[in-house]
Amino acid sequence: MNVLYCGDRNIEDGLIISILSLLKHTAEPLHIFVMTMDLSYGGKHILPVSVETVRYLDGYVKKLDKANFVRRIDASELFQAEIPHANMDTRFTPCCMLRLYADQVPELPDRILYLDNDVVCRRDCSGFYRQDMEGYELAGVPDYYGKWFFRKKLLHMDYVNSGVLLLNLDRIRETGLFARCRVLCRENKMFMPDQSAINKLADGKKLCPAVYNEQRKLRKDTVFQHFTTSFRFFPWLHTLTVKPWQIQKVHETLKIYEYDDILEEYAAMKAAMPAAI
Repeated sequence: MNVLYCGDRNIEDGLIISILSLLKHTAEPLHIFVMTMDLSYGGKHILPVSVETVRYLDGYVKKLDKANFVRRIDASELFQAEIPHANMDTRFTPCCMLRLYADQVPELPDRILYLDNDVVCRRDCSGFYRQDMEGYELAGVPDYYGKWFFRKKLLHMDYVNSGVLLLNLDRIRETGLFARCRVLCRENKMFMPDQSAINKLADGKKLCPAVYNEQRKLRKDTVFQHFTTSFRFFPWLHTLTVKPWQIQKVHETLKIYEYDDILEEYAAMKAAMPAAI
């Protein structure tokens, strides 16, 4: 199974937890790619996912299966060549748009599962990964909130959440989807630019059940739980954001204890990992 993560050094905690969850529920070898970059802009400096973290994770997954690997891809030059100027100062880090450069990385396989770092695998996901993608650029789950407000057709809820995507890179390269998304991000400021661009321009989107990207709460049949920001109406209208690595909040606020074995392993790994340079 081919898996892709994208981001800067801030994704490392989630990256560890997400990988551990895949290891627990995936029988086949895992080929994990981490796209990252080193970038200075507007007085800010984005640090890449560290070589030390990826090296440690690679050694860890190989102990379980020699066919497993975790590989780091430095996409700094790719990003610098096509900077999404209109969306460099949104509330989202520019690294959110890194997935839109995946078509330019020759070593990435044609079929790859993209996951945000705050996605935890709860059950075997091979059914989602092995689904027929003939003629489709990507497969995903409708966004819990966005499906009501952002859609091409009034009665068709086709606005997908980009946190869990099965990518058909061969088809994406053929249609030029990501290339067109990069142009859109360069020229038009958007809310959640990468997700907005994909939804606006993708013609071959395959819609999948919510169990493959549960964005609201844990259910009995959940395969991937995505720890996104959600709205709560009691005791007042407010947003709630709890990430998997915020263990105390996962317990006390979300009342979720199901991932405790993974979170304990994560804590032990964090204590044993070398410091990043």
